[in-house]
Amino acid sequence: TARRVVWSPSRRAHLRLCLEKLKGLIPLGADAGRHTTLSLLTKAKLHIKKLEDYDRKAVHQIEQLQREQRHLKRQLEKLGIERIRTDSTGSAVSSERSDSDRGETPRALGAERGR
Repeated sequence: TARRVVWSPSRRAHLRLCLEKLKGLIPLGADAGRHTTLSLLTKAKLHIKKLEDYDRKAVHQIEQLQREQRHLKRQLEKLGIERIRTDSTGSAVSSERSDSDRGETPRALGAERGR
C-alpha cells in the first residue's frame, strides 16, 4: 500500500524554496524547465560527485607539485653546496650571476672595457 505523507503548508513552502535554491546551485543544462524533486536531487547528487572528483584530483595535483618542489629545492641546495666547494677563489658565491654565468669571458670583457 502506498503511504502518503501529509505535510503542513509551511513545510511544503519551505521544501519548494529549498528546491528553487538548489536549482540555482546545480547546472541544469538545456532542460532547465520544470523538474521533479527526484530529478533535481539526482542532478544535485551527480554534480556533488563531480565536484568531489574534481577536488580529489586537485588535491592530488597539489601534493604532486609540492613533492616536485621539495625535490627541486633539494637539488638546488645540493648544487649550491657543490658550487661553493668548487669556487677556486675560496670565497662564497653570491646569488648574482658571475660574468661566466652570463656567457661573457674575461677576454670579451677586457675588449669591451678597452673601447
